[in-house]
Parts: sequence; structure tokens; C-alpha cells
Amino acid sequence: MELNGAPATIDQLKALALTNYGHFTSMLVDDNRVRGLSLHMERLARDCQHLFNVELDTDRVRAFITQALSNSAQPTVARVTIYDPALDLGTIGSDADPSVLVTTRAAAQGQPAPWRLQAVSYRREDPAVKHIGLFGALMHRRSAQREGYDDVLFLNPDGTISEVATSNIGFVRDGQVIWPRSEYLPGITMTLLRQALDEPVNTEPLTLSDLRAMDAVFATNAATGVRPVAAVDDTEWPVDHKVINELRELYAEIPPERL
Repeated sequence: MELNGAPATIDQLKALALTNYGHFTSMLVDDNRVRGLSLHMERLARDCQHLFNVELDTDRVRAFITQALSNSAQPTVARVTIYDPALDLGTIGSDADPSVLVTTRAAAQGQPAPWRLQAVSYRREDPAVKHIGLFGALMHRRSAQREGYDDVLFLNPDGTISEVATSNIGFVRDGQVIWPRSEYLPGITMTLLRQALDEPVNTEPLTLSDLRAMDAVFATNAATGVRPVAAVDDTEWPVDHKVINELRELYAEIPPERL
């Protein structure tokens, strides 16, 4: 765990627990390469400007990631969190000097297991920003897991589908990939797949009543790639659908960028 390239201290980390204002991105690093690295950096720069009104030096961020990974076994999930340790609840409006926190963990091996999702009504604050305010999402995930599900599928107040707690969701119908037409966090994996698919991007305002017409469902996340969804509530799908396997292969073929 390094802050601006040096070991982070407890005092520097307190702001994450006590103030919890900032943003992040997580990426899978293998052989010092990352699929969608440029998109991760664009996200960090965009969200830093939005939350802190500061321009982020992404070359500096990449150097910090490389340094933090120097003693890590790969493949590794690296999380980059941008926050200002000097801001607190009373000074949150002050000019910011954001720091770069890099944390690492070993990546899971093999294909991700299928998910069973519970649908809940919830909309994250400022959905387009990958902010660190995860209380609501984790509260719903915890509740779902305690009822036997793996994660939660968020529904807008009008009943339309948006996203999974920390992943995007996609659907397969008649051989075509359908994405929800909603406000949500545009994930890097989802963005890369959209760019790689040799077809127009299809979006629809989907509700739970539309799910029985789907042939398969999947979730996307930078740490796990493409994961089949076995069920949402009591609606179930096969987890070995041809299109999901094709999406996995397509994602694996996307050339990674060197840090």
C-alpha cells in the first residue's frame, strides 16, 4: 500500500475512513500490461477534475502503479484511489491536493463463477463517477448475500435496470448483445467490448418484465472480465451460452497496454 510512491501511514489513511471522499479505478495487471489502461487513466483524470477541480498527472499515476507492482506476484488487481488526506468533514470545501494511493491484491485464477442476482431499487449517487462512497451498494450486496444471492442488480425509481453493485450488466437476445439504456458507471471492460464488437451498440430501457425474453445474461468487470449471470431473482438462464463464450474470447483478444 503506497501513497505517492511511499509506504502509506495510518494518519494518511484516516481520511479514507473518516471523510471517505474520493474516487478510484481497479485494473487487472498481467506482465505489467493492462487491457484498457488508457481508459483507466482517462477515468481517473475525468473524475479528479469533477470531484477536486484538479488536473491529474496520469504519467505520474502510471509510475506509482509500476513501482507498487515491483514486488507483487502477477497477475494482480491494482486499485488506484485518488483522495486528499488533508481534507476532513469541516474543510471539505478547501482547495485540494489529491494524493495517489495504490493497493494490490492477487488476482483470482480461472473463469469467474456464475452469479445469482437479487434485484433492488437503488441508484448510486453521481452514477457516472467511480467514487469511493460504496455504503449503499455494499449494504444491498450484504443483504442479498445473506439471502443466498451473490450480488445485487440495481433498478432505477422507474423500474429500469441500470447496473450491478460494482459491475456492468449485459443481455443476449436473438444472438445480439443488449445493454441497459440508463445512467450508470461506464465500466472499462464494457467499453472495450462495445468497441470490439462488430455490430452497432444496442441499448434499451429494460425492466424485470423484459428478462424472460433474454437468452443469456452476463456481467463485466475489469478484475474478472466477462462473468455469466445464472439468475436474477427467479428468472434463470444457461451459463454456457455461445455468445457469452464468444465475448470472453473477444475480450481475451484485446491487446493490453504496457504500464
